[in-house]
Amino acid sequence: MKLRTLFLLSQLFIPMLSVAQYKPVESASTLTFNIRNLGFNVAGSFKGFDGLINFDPRNLAASNFDVTITSATVNTDNNLRDSHVRDEFFEVKTYPKIRLASTKLGGKDGNYVFTGLLTIKSTTKPISFPFTATEANDSYLFKGGFKIKRKDFGVGGTSTVSDELEVILNVTAKK
Repeated sequence: MKLRTLFLLSQLFIPMLSVAQYKPVESASTLTFNIRNLGFNVAGSFKGFDGLINFDPRNLAASNFDVTITSATVNTDNNLRDSHVRDEFFEVKTYPKIRLASTKLGGKDGNYVFTGLLTIKSTTKPISFPFTATEANDSYLFKGGFKIKRKDFGVGGTSTVSDELEVILNVTAKK
């Protein structure tokens, strides 16, 4: 009798402890960036979203993000520049993925803070930034942005490109 009661109780509470799992949707997601080069603004983007997002706004302690983009997808609308950035800046043959993984999520009511690790090439650095999460059907739209120093990640060497890079994320993830 005790085992049956424990089993029934566990079936009631286990769903409350789990979080829904989502995957980024490539066609509905964007990662764009802005950087200055010789005083001019250069905009670009990446594709190749992959990974898993476990998210429940009522259970942030059990929620996490572990997503990647494909570094060879960098696009600044200039084929010559893109080729140079792929080969010299990101060394895409050696480092095919850029990874963002959370270590902690905080916030409430649609406004959250991502704390985690960003890995570009062989360098991993802590990062924290605000983001929003909007639920729609069986999906979420996550929007956020942050600034990083490219040299902290060994990107671009002594190039004339500014050290500071702004990243804007709009990621749709579905169950």
